[in-house]
Amino acid sequence: MIQKTTLSVIRFILFFSIFLCTKTNSYAQTIVPQQLGYPRICAGLIVDGKPFNEYNATFSYVDFPAGTTFEVELSDDLGSFTTPTATTKISFTDNPALQQQTIKFAVPTNLKGSDVYSMRIKSSTGKTSLSFKNSQGVTSFPIYYRTYVETFFINNKLSTATICTGGSLSLEIYNPTPTDVPSSPANYPNLKYKWFKDDVAIAGQSGKTLLVNAPGVYYAQIDYGGCNDENFSSNRVTVSSSASGTAVTIDSSLGNPFCSSGSGTVLTATAGNSYVWKKNGTVITGATSRSYSTNESAVYTVDVDFGGCKSTGTIDLKGNGFTASLNVPATNVISPDETLSVTVTTNAVNPTFQWYLGNNVIAGANTNTYLVAARGNYKVKVSQATGCVVEQELPFAVSYDSNPVTSVEKIANIISLSSYPYDVWDIPSEYKNPETSVKIISSNGDMVLDVVNYQGDWPPSGSIDIKNVNPVYYYVIQSGTGEKKGSITLIK
Repeated sequence: MIQKTTLSVIRFILFFSIFLCTKTNSYAQTIVPQQLGYPRICAGLIVDGKPFNEYNATFSYVDFPAGTTFEVELSDDLGSFTTPTATTKISFTDNPALQQQTIKFAVPTNLKGSDVYSMRIKSSTGKTSLSFKNSQGVTSFPIYYRTYVETFFINNKLSTATICTGGSLSLEIYNPTPTDVPSSPANYPNLKYKWFKDDVAIAGQSGKTLLVNAPGVYYAQIDYGGCNDENFSSNRVTVSSSASGTAVTIDSSLGNPFCSSGSGTVLTATAGNSYVWKKNGTVITGATSRSYSTNESAVYTVDVDFGGCKSTGTIDLKGNGFTASLNVPATNVISPDETLSVTVTTNAVNPTFQWYLGNNVIAGANTNTYLVAARGNYKVKVSQATGCVVEQELPFAVSYDSNPVTSVEKIANIISLSSYPYDVWDIPSEYKNPETSVKIISSNGDMVLDVVNYQGDWPPSGSIDIKNVNPVYYYVIQSGTGEKKGSITLIK
């Protein structure tokens, strides 16, 4: 009876101990974020000559080992932590008396701005906190890095514009020096804008160009969402109307869509006094005539000055081409005893195919599939032979893996074509980089190869027929370590 009682007590003690341990561990490694001292994060303002970009986040923690690393995490621009953005990490020795830390973190300069970001703390043990609350007590708030924080101009800095009756006029962000990126917000493609007419926002307009067809006072503002600032606005432009002039149309000589082969199509605008052509909103240098020739698909606009007013015409020019793609990536790695099947998928009408190794035609390779058995730089030309004759070129590279058996220790001066494709002229790995230039010259002085980043694909299969005399070639390798020259003799 005593033994049974003792056993029961032992069981109770073990159970109670496990229960206490479980209860204790349920509170282990806890991170509690403290309320932030700001309602939003609007980084990028210039303070003391440099962008202000640092903020503090304070949190408390319990039961973390010494040396634990903590970091501030930002959600994605939709507020999700599935793919968070890590900002700043700190490491410290756990202080039981303090158990509180403040992280100074920086907002990434390429952050996609949003009004619904969230922030949290994550430890190197994998434990994460709840989201921080801002000074207004909410966990979702605006975070932006404002890349352009100055006033700017529209309409070439002019304060007035006259629109032709029945026509339209384009107002755009002034950008006289596109190569000087900080000179205009137009040089930051991720920026969006708010456009206003008579101080009322125009719905659905966020690009760097606004097409107007009615009189009024217009201006633009960089759209930083919850971090908007009226200081980042443009000059105001008063647009009036004139009875002179007319609406502008653009005609394509080859129609739209057009066949982009050959010299292309000729775009012709309504007759006026002067013209400024633009492609996708960017002024085309030197395009100031009534007509403009192109073989590229894009949105083209032309501003026509009729003397008393201006009007803008637009055409969304489409090419009558086709799509084509490969089933392999741009770079591929195989073993010397492997092959790689490459297939073209295209919607071209009655397509034709021609495969190349380097710039040399591969005899008989004229279907949409080719079996690669040797390393080298390849390409396939896909042509649409019916209707609009268009051609696309799809390049890809094949190299051998890093197996020591296939590595090259010295440059060969004799190559046997009978064992091709494996016995090609190759160079040691120390020369294989995008900066190395390789030239191969025939004994007659003809340049047969002139490439950079050589992939060991010469001579191409079937390109050289040895009869009575073994041909001799000369190579020149130029790299960061200097220049190396030598000869190559081809044998059967």
